[in-house]
Amino acid sequence: MLFKDFTQDINPHQAYRIKKLKSQLGTAESYEEWKSIALKIDEESGAQEWKFDNCSPYFDAEIIAHRLVLLKRYRFQKRTRDLMYILREGLTYDIANIAHPMLFTATYMGTKKIIEDYVEEVSESLAYIASTACQCLSLSEKIDFFQHCKKAYGQPALMFSGGATLGLFHTGVCKALLEQDLMPKVLSGSSAGAIMTAMLGTSKPSEISARLNGENFFSEAFHFRKFSELLKGNGGLADVKYLKKFLVENLGDITFEEAFKISGLHINVAVAPYDASQEARIMNAYTSPDLLVWSAVLASCAVPILFPPVRLTSKRYDGELTPYMASTRWVDGSVRSDFPQEKMARLYNLNYTIASQVNPHIVPFMQSDAERYRKDMLSWPERIIRRQGKVITKGIMDFARGRVGKIPPIRRLLDHGYGVVDQGYYGDLNIVGNYSSRHYTYMLQNPRPYLFKLLQREGEQATWPKMSSIETHARVGKTIQHCLELLNYQQDPEQKAAEFIAV
Repeated sequence: MLFKDFTQDINPHQAYRIKKLKSQLGTAESYEEWKSIALKIDEESGAQEWKFDNCSPYFDAEIIAHRLVLLKRYRFQKRTRDLMYILREGLTYDIANIAHPMLFTATYMGTKKIIEDYVEEVSESLAYIASTACQCLSLSEKIDFFQHCKKAYGQPALMFSGGATLGLFHTGVCKALLEQDLMPKVLSGSSAGAIMTAMLGTSKPSEISARLNGENFFSEAFHFRKFSELLKGNGGLADVKYLKKFLVENLGDITFEEAFKISGLHINVAVAPYDASQEARIMNAYTSPDLLVWSAVLASCAVPILFPPVRLTSKRYDGELTPYMASTRWVDGSVRSDFPQEKMARLYNLNYTIASQVNPHIVPFMQSDAERYRKDMLSWPERIIRRQGKVITKGIMDFARGRVGKIPPIRRLLDHGYGVVDQGYYGDLNIVGNYSSRHYTYMLQNPRPYLFKLLQREGEQATWPKMSSIETHARVGKTIQHCLELLNYQQDPEQKAAEFIAV
């Protein structure tokens, strides 16, 4: 259960109304409608009262209360230097642990009132420093301050998992975030998630909404080979030519460096060398600027057995297409790096990650935040079983690799299996598909309008309950970015005037 149950002490009439409202959540057509219903449930159930109680084992309310008083005092008294000092002192999205996931599971909307007030006050204080009301700082001093804030605070990333056709779920996640202006600038994807990442990363900002309408996703990407062809070997169950044609038509011969110039998005595609003696990699404008995006996505989609391993293609300075690490073949990045958050954190100064997870072999085993962070004794058996089960599985694979690892195909399968078990599948915020048995019938179907709309809506509905925490996490970072953009805009006319006078 995602949200805490406050309905134990209410009368039957209230319980009926709450039950009716919860059923309406599943039929909501927009986030605004979902939010309206969610607020009514919080009001009816008494969950709103929890927001005003500062007692919690998950964050330090005293630190937040003290800082909140200081920020308000300095802002109202226009003590700008003191305000800047206290802001710098606590410029992190999870100060005093206010971003703990359990603080967003008790209600449908929002969290503790003191946390909401603190985030609001930090944003107001930053906006004051950037405004014309703050006259004790020059424009260049303000820009320096906000550039420091941007670097210190960091930025979020959105990670898309693999999942074959179930990856259409990611379009719903993107649609919901874009509508609320909460889409991160850093994206990563593996397998089906790589297609989503590339579709966004090769589009102009004005074209992204049209991309999410689905027409570009309708294709014959899965074209299974005949039995007679399979007997000949030299390939997987599906013909990779059809997937390659789909990617080239939609992405063009665009490199990662060119993609960033077009979209302004930092896109990352996870790939793994077929030879497991090498580590998995993320391809992006920093690590592989000349690599063609479609080529990396094709490799990331090369699920062992389904598709054969592929070679990568790059674009030379003169436009000539040439092999990229010609002696290496690559496969699906999700087998060893579904969510490459540690590698991206070093490149992009990430502060938190949002994971959109639809991998069919992972979703059934994922836990909600309430389940993952339980501390009562009743949770110990499951916690022990999960942890020891992972250790035992890895031990068995290690043992098997030592005994039959000399046979290359078996060795590769064991290496890929070890990578699947060993990696982490959670972000700081997790948006997870709600699966039934019918979802497994969708996996290798070619995308069609009906299936696209169905899975996109599921992605939206799974994102709406997380939107409140995403908004809280993003508020300060977006304020810093908006203030910096405003100040830079103000600086441009001044620079042009200065250059004109100098001439």
